[in-house]
Amino acid sequence: MPHNQQILLDNRPTGEAVASNFKLVASETPALQDGQVLVRHHFLSLDPYMRGRMNDSKSYAAPQPLGQVMQGGTAGEVVESKSPKFAVGDKVVGMGGWQQYSVVDANQPGMLRKVDTTHVPLSHYLGAVGMPGVTAWYGLVKIIAPQAGQTVVVSAATGAVGSAFAALAKARGCRAVGIAGGPEKCAYAIKELGFDACVDYKLHKNAESLSKALKDACPDGIDGYFENVGGMVLDAVLSRMNASGRIALCGMIAGYDGQPLPLTYPALILTNRLKVQGFIVSEHMEVWPEALNELGTLVATGKLRPRESVAQGIESAPEAFLGLLKGKNFGKQLVKLI
Repeated sequence: MPHNQQILLDNRPTGEAVASNFKLVASETPALQDGQVLVRHHFLSLDPYMRGRMNDSKSYAAPQPLGQVMQGGTAGEVVESKSPKFAVGDKVVGMGGWQQYSVVDANQPGMLRKVDTTHVPLSHYLGAVGMPGVTAWYGLVKIIAPQAGQTVVVSAATGAVGSAFAALAKARGCRAVGIAGGPEKCAYAIKELGFDACVDYKLHKNAESLSKALKDACPDGIDGYFENVGGMVLDAVLSRMNASGRIALCGMIAGYDGQPLPLTYPALILTNRLKVQGFIVSEHMEVWPEALNELGTLVATGKLRPRESVAQGIESAPEAFLGLLKGKNFGKQLVKLI
């Protein structure tokens, strides 16, 4: 069995996460039992939710255990199989974690899924045609539920979720506006992702200034908002929401260092009769087939052209992850292992 390099959570962060929270180790991959398969990972997925799970605090999922492989999505290839459900050479996605290989019980539902790489690259199954894409789909379709002609806004617009959100919104006849950091990201949002406008939050030091920019980008107000950030950005958007607007609350990356994120004008939720709904996409597996079918078609037909930031080698994962939390990535953040 192959030699396996793994990254463990060695200790919990206090405040900002740092590279020394992680530890690179080597291990021997155990021999397969009946019903198991050995997967060689080609790509690791790095996602903002992982930061929250590094804390030992109450949340929607159990904390990442200390001394164990960091959990996360993976895409790779079956290299040995003792299961009739998978053959050597099958391309698969799962939750193999931050390691080069994983042993998976193929009899456990949802642990491993075959994917077709004929028209969709393998890496995209961790982004636009994977969990981030389905996240965008659920927030837009099931919570915001826009009508054609309405204005919808998403923060972290050029990330893996925001990229898919634009294509999905345009397919429904909406005006799509992004919020992103820096002129390069905003230009990409408009030229490549199809946003009608993009606001650069880095040009604004407070919510009032950002709110004015949003007024220019959204002259008819905001009917639906997909929240990935929180903090000043949420304050600015709340002031521009239309009556009976809907907010899909997916992430609060501005607060992942553990600091509280106060809301300046919560009364706006009442004044404008807003619907604010948080959600976890893994709790809505019933929509995944429909969402993945639409997302796969958008990628295959060139209507969704997701960008990727790719770090090389297992040892690069911690620094790439810390960069993701600071917005240094451009599109979906991956680690390429082969």
